[in-house]
Amino acid sequence: MMLDAADQRRLLGLARDSMAHGVATGLPIPLRAEDWPASLWVPRATFVTLTRKGRLRGCRGRIDAVQPLPQDVAVSAVQAALDDPRFAPVGVTELPELAISISILTPPEPLPAADYRALRDSVRPHRDGLLLSAGDHRATFLPKVWEQLPEPDAFLVALWEKAGLLPEVWPDDIRIERYGAIDFAEE
Repeated sequence: MMLDAADQRRLLGLARDSMAHGVATGLPIPLRAEDWPASLWVPRATFVTLTRKGRLRGCRGRIDAVQPLPQDVAVSAVQAALDDPRFAPVGVTELPELAISISILTPPEPLPAADYRALRDSVRPHRDGLLLSAGDHRATFLPKVWEQLPEPDAFLVALWEKAGLLPEVWPDDIRIERYGAIDFAEE
């Protein structure tokens, strides 16, 4: 998917408006398909990340594309503000202090690996987002997490910990998927 600067600004503005609407009402801002170009009104999976003074303040989204891109951005923005279990809900006075970034995901694809070492050797740093599933354990890291964890071992250890698994343990029912992302943020 190609987005020009105007599309990115429009989606970032939508995320901000929906977040403000959500803080006030608990719901994403209502949207109409006819207000959006057909090129954007297609199913896409997104994550919206909120930061305050450079520190994470909320991040929510979905891996699977189930609704049109603008709707997914609107929903993810509200969830990042109100439903990230790591943080208290965003208050109205915080809104001007928050910076918004959006990640539009490519469809996930299986990443076959026989063991932890094979996975480490096949993952593409700074390109791959990973989704780990094993029984009740599930976690994902967006490709931009490589900025904080640039080494494959550190990235994978942190992903395993996020999923509630011991590092390098390879459950029998493990499933690894990779995906890419188009990332853009407010200036």
